This record gives sequence, structure tokens and C-alpha cells, in this order.
Amino acid sequence: MAETAAPVTLFGARYSVYVRIVLAVLGEKGVACGLVPVDVFAEDGLSADYLSRHPFGRIPAFEHDGFRLHETSAIARYVDEAFPGPSLQPAGLRERARMNQIVAMLDNYAYRPMVWDVYVERVLRAAEGAAADEARIAAGLSQARVFLDALAALSGGSRRLAGPDLSLADLHAAPIFDYFTQAPDGAAMLGEFPALGEWWERLRTRPSVAAALA
Repeated sequence: MAETAAPVTLFGARYSVYVRIVLAVLGEKGVACGLVPVDVFAEDGLSADYLSRHPFGRIPAFEHDGFRLHETSAIARYVDEAFPGPSLQPAGLRERARMNQIVAMLDNYAYRPMVWDVYVERVLRAAEGAAADEARIAAGLSQARVFLDALAALSGGSRRLAGPDLSLADLHAAPIFDYFTQAPDGAAMLGEFPALGEWWERLRTRPSVAAALA
């Protein structure tokens, strides 16, 4: 039985893809949380207290009623199972395996090329007045296309990525696609995948997602 009144605290920075994933999951379950700012890029480094929460120095870290967790996928599954509301994990064995497969694909094959190689180089560098690394963007787009081809094949034109209902796969993807499509190159590439484009337009306006990405 979930202790819904117990305090939930998230440690991280709102710009982080992985903090935003957890915020979207919490929002979907209707769970309020406190956000303690942690900047992994701070010049003076991370505090000893934070490193006790996440020994690898990444964000986010999470605490609920004294129970600590790090690693986004573990936090997301815990939130889904600890709190009431519609399940964000398919009941069927194969559908749940497909959801987990897509989450792993996002982490291993989408996050770095779509966010760091395309968004950071094309959007952030321009905002800083710096020249983009066009070779890095081209390589990122090439890897992004492989990922989008695979994701389109797995989702099969469904309204959601891992079956008919919203799942952790959709919420895991949201911040990555948000950053990717802020780059004109990324938005143009997604336009080549109409079903995924329609999925993204539906997902990005969902209240839990819109709030996490704000």
C-alpha cells in the first residue's frame, strides 16, 4: 500500500532529460514532489551529501519516506508501483518487455545523438554565439535516423510507443524528443516519420509532459 502522504524529493536540475522524465512520471501519477537543485556542471563539484545519494555523480536522485533511489528507469518504475492511479506499465508480458526494450533503446541509442550531438550543437551553441560542430551534427542525425527507423517499426503506427496505452516508454522519450525537435534538423527528420510525428504532437501537450518540459 502506497504511503501517498510521505514526502517525495527529487534531486537534480530541471534542464536534465532524466529529471524531466521522473517529473513527467510523478505528474502522471499525481504525486507532488520537492525538487532540490543539483548542478552536475557546477565548478566546485558535487557535495558529499549528494554523492552519498548517487555515488556516480549523475542526476536525478530520489527519496520517498526515507527510501533512496538513483537511476531513472528504477525511479520511474518505483513511482508507478508505489502510488495509485492508472498503471504506466503494460500488464502483458510481451508488451511490458517491449516497453523496457524501448526505454533501453532511448538510453543507449537516442539520448546522446539526439540531445548532445544535435540539440546542443545546433541550438545551445548558437545561443552561446559559438560555431556548431557540423560533423558532430551529421553523425548525430545519422544515428538518430537509425533509432527512428527502429522505433517506428516497433511502435507500428500505434498511438503510443508500447501498445495502446500511455506507458513509461512514452514518458521516457518525451524530453529527448523535445530537445531533438527544437533543432530544425531534428524537426525536419521527425517529419519523415508521420506516425511518430503524430504521436509526439499528442504527447507533448499532455499536462504531465507539458509541465515536466516547461
